[in-house]
Amino acid sequence: MERSILIVDDELDMLQLLRRSLEPDLGCRVKTASSGEKALQLLSERPFDLVLADIKMPGMDGLELLELIKKDLPDLTVVMMTAYGRIETAVTAMKNGACDFITKPFEHETLVVRLEKALERTRLLRENRRLQKECGGAHVFQQIVGKSAAMQRVYETIQMVAKTDLTVLITGESGTGKDLTARAIHALSRRSQQSYVAVNCPTVPEHILESELFGYKKGAFTHATQNKIGLFQEAHKGSIFLDEIGDISPVIQTKLLRVLQEKEIKPLGDTRSVVVDVRIIASTNQNLREKIQKGEFREDFFYRLNVVPIRLPPLRDRREDIPLIATHLLEKHGQKLNKPGKKISSELMEVLSKRKWEGNVREMENVIMRGILFSEADEITHRDAGLNKKGDEGTKLAEISFQGMLYKDAKEETLKRFNFSYIGKLLTENEGNVTQAAKHCGLERQSLQQIMRRYGIRADAFRNKT
Repeated sequence: MERSILIVDDELDMLQLLRRSLEPDLGCRVKTASSGEKALQLLSERPFDLVLADIKMPGMDGLELLELIKKDLPDLTVVMMTAYGRIETAVTAMKNGACDFITKPFEHETLVVRLEKALERTRLLRENRRLQKECGGAHVFQQIVGKSAAMQRVYETIQMVAKTDLTVLITGESGTGKDLTARAIHALSRRSQQSYVAVNCPTVPEHILESELFGYKKGAFTHATQNKIGLFQEAHKGSIFLDEIGDISPVIQTKLLRVLQEKEIKPLGDTRSVVVDVRIIASTNQNLREKIQKGEFREDFFYRLNVVPIRLPPLRDRREDIPLIATHLLEKHGQKLNKPGKKISSELMEVLSKRKWEGNVREMENVIMRGILFSEADEITHRDAGLNKKGDEGTKLAEISFQGMLYKDAKEETLKRFNFSYIGKLLTENEGNVTQAAKHCGLERQSLQQIMRRYGIRADAFRNKT
């Protein structure tokens, strides 16, 4: 089916120029309208894949037209044109539903590239609707577990966006699966055989993050004794995942905005820019709109990141997935901990299903591992998992049965439970980083590692994989 574009501008020469140049270059049919009123009439008569509209027009301006289009045709892709120096107006347009904006005067090649991306968005939306009809009830999708309606929508969006190079912003609470979602997008993309580079932004100090991302030239600063390739260059032809991007400084935001706009980086100390072909996926557990209001996050950067948003639901909003996830984690860690064949008791499953899960899937993973370690029988009980019947954390000492146990065995059991609970929480909070966990509990790293080895606690099990 031939693609179609509607161009709206009060300058007739501009309309003719764009129609003559875009029809052959984009391979689509172009219709023109010299006013917002005429555009609405054409939209009521036939469907279009894309609307390219000027913001400043007499009578009904582009913002009014955008508002009316989004009211009647909310899924229609709209790109705005604006004069140089009116970026704030363009950002307002994106806030109100525009897909992108381009400033006049513009280079024809740049316009073609931006419109191709906008047309791709339209194709994705149609593909998404098709997937909604065809998507079955698979329980595991690219290592993500769940069959709820909320997760089916996430799977559909992943499949849809993976076929493109559009920038993705994944939002959700800690432990909801942002890293797995990013990996799934890369694995299903045409870049799957190329590099996937993950950057945990909060763990890298600001003065180091810039050089890590963009690299540097020898002599750029005191200790720059040789050239260094940055992570964006390492990810060339592949994907880069910027985890917890809400924590980066405005300075880094500005530099990343340039990468998103120009598709090039400038290593520290270099006078030349380097072109990079990288798919950018970002994530955050913060409300970026609130940070924008506080002046902590650039609004234009947010709208460049938020091309395709994916929101991951918290576990409490998809409780029907809890038995599936618990069983999956039991099988996964039963093998790792050399205790295969365990089962979750019906009583424990009921407790798991009612729990609030503020730490989401990652918190459940810790609970399941604890249950596997402490269970003596084939069935894991709520006490083995360190929960009471209400689902609250922390089995009291009085609830542990020491009947028939020698003092030293009872003491060892108590220490084992305490250390797994205490160290497990530390490692969860620090995403498996033993050095950081040791700092927070006042132990030397070697001392903490020794305790972990004694009680079979593995740091990798607590890293951000879910």
